[in-house]
Amino acid sequence: MNNGRTVFSQLMSFLPVYELKKCITRYKGDHRVRTFTCREHFYVMCFAQLTARESLRDIESCLTALSGKLYHSGIKRPVSRSTLADANERRDWRIYADFAQVLIGQARELYRGDNGFLKEIDQTAYALDSTAIDLCLNLFPWARLLKNKGAVKMHTLLDLEGSIPVFIDFTDGLVHDVNILDRIVIEPGAFYVMDMAYTDFERLFRIHRESGCFLVRAKSNMACRRVYSRAVDKATGLKYDQTVALTGHHSKQKYPEHLRRIKFHDVETGKTFVFLTNNFGLDALDIAKMYKERWAIELFFKWIKQHLRIKSFYGYSLNAVSCQIWIVICTYLLVAIVGKRLGNGTGLHTLLQVFNLTVFEKTPLNELFTNKNYTNMETPNSYQLILFDL
Repeated sequence: MNNGRTVFSQLMSFLPVYELKKCITRYKGDHRVRTFTCREHFYVMCFAQLTARESLRDIESCLTALSGKLYHSGIKRPVSRSTLADANERRDWRIYADFAQVLIGQARELYRGDNGFLKEIDQTAYALDSTAIDLCLNLFPWARLLKNKGAVKMHTLLDLEGSIPVFIDFTDGLVHDVNILDRIVIEPGAFYVMDMAYTDFERLFRIHRESGCFLVRAKSNMACRRVYSRAVDKATGLKYDQTVALTGHHSKQKYPEHLRRIKFHDVETGKTFVFLTNNFGLDALDIAKMYKERWAIELFFKWIKQHLRIKSFYGYSLNAVSCQIWIVICTYLLVAIVGKRLGNGTGLHTLLQVFNLTVFEKTPLNELFTNKNYTNMETPNSYQLILFDL
């Protein structure tokens, strides 16, 4: 029951506070802190994300205007922008990174089995990609990309079963995407679906040795010879399904075993793709469909950038940017967890829009998404006589 709690307080109740306290203790986040704790810092930054606040001054003004509703929402008092700026600079970003891992575990359990295609083939699949967040080099000198341009890259491994990120790493813009493969722990039997940028045969062979399956786009200049061809139904868009051996001097040393090469023409987009995989058991058409599922990570990046504050930052240091990005991820996961537990089928975009407008209203969460048309409600039957009923 609501019992007069604000929407923000109800949202925060979905968080495992005990796990957050463990993360804070692990990195001594509240050491010598008297007023503005790490938990309050997390709540204030979540408020900024849910309500799309533009700046520290914007956050300060809104919290001051709503000061009468803060205490029962988990924020003891309005926070000044200087206090919040200091917290972003000094609080260890690993607190929120570790807490995000806890939320990732909860979200994956809730969304398990949501993807019908993956459920049908009975295999776990991940999409790996990165997105660049442009930064001003004068304000963020540590985030160098080009001579006059700065950027930070967010490398993400997305569980395609429920569009839940399971691994996230941040680097400056100069780090090539393929280097992230060295930091990922390979799950035996799982598929790793990647774009052409990750075609590095030494790293792909590592995935193969550790019993993982990869699916990447083949480069047009790849040197190989055909070993065997399987029959395909060309009416489905498949052009060929081959077993190939690499013939390049370096590539055949880095990947000495055979690969499977599949060519597929997508009628919807008019594009033709050539895939490489080390999985020889799955049907060729299912391989092509699995690559199409990779589009979920593009939608994830688009949603994060459009609906949360990840393109402009409240601080300029690496720690401040890392804190904000990890709290953005936590906010995304929180909205995903709440949406699943409410069980009303409301999309994440709609959830965030409603929370944006009602964050400090005292309405039960379920009632926020109850569609009632009060203009067409029928009046109940009454035995009262009507004066002019002739």
